[in-house]
Amino acid sequence: MTMTPFFLELHAAYQSELDDLATDSEGRDVLQQRLREKRREIGFLAQMMELSPEMVAVVFHRGFQFREPAVMEQLLTLEADEFPDWDDVLASVQLHPWAQDLAAVVREQPAGEWFLTVAAALEYLQGRRVALPAGAGEAADIDEADGEGPARAEGEDPFGDGDTDDAEADRINEEAGAEWLAEQGFDRKE
Repeated sequence: MTMTPFFLELHAAYQSELDDLATDSEGRDVLQQRLREKRREIGFLAQMMELSPEMVAVVFHRGFQFREPAVMEQLLTLEADEFPDWDDVLASVQLHPWAQDLAAVVREQPAGEWFLTVAAALEYLQGRRVALPAGAGEAADIDEADGEGPARAEGEDPFGDGDTDDAEADRINEEAGAEWLAEQGFDRKE
């Protein structure tokens, strides 16, 4: 199977994200519970779909049925700025009813249809259990030291705002974590 570097990298990151969600610290299978939690947070997560599509795409795990695999195979050969319209992709896939509700929320975002195309492709790869080719860890630029997913090149701008400092990313992650804890009933630490 031929894939662009875009999908090679995201496939590795998507698989890592699913692996991270799969078990708790005691080794128990908690994937379904964690996916349900993420699906309830789709309104918030949709804000991250361009920056970290693999982290948001997991909400659609097992949400697609692929009627025309050849269309998906062709999609995997395209760069991120070459995708067909979502409606064209949707003609070859079917969303489960619960996933249709999530897709409606995502489509309200400016890059929502682009993201749905990415999510469908990642889930197609996952369902096919496509093995990454030898050396794909380098192609995906996975930071083996901390296992935290794609590493950025030094000086790369993670938000496209001219600020290459990771402090902004840390602040956003901390706010998201605090918000989630507050929703679970914990007091905010100020």
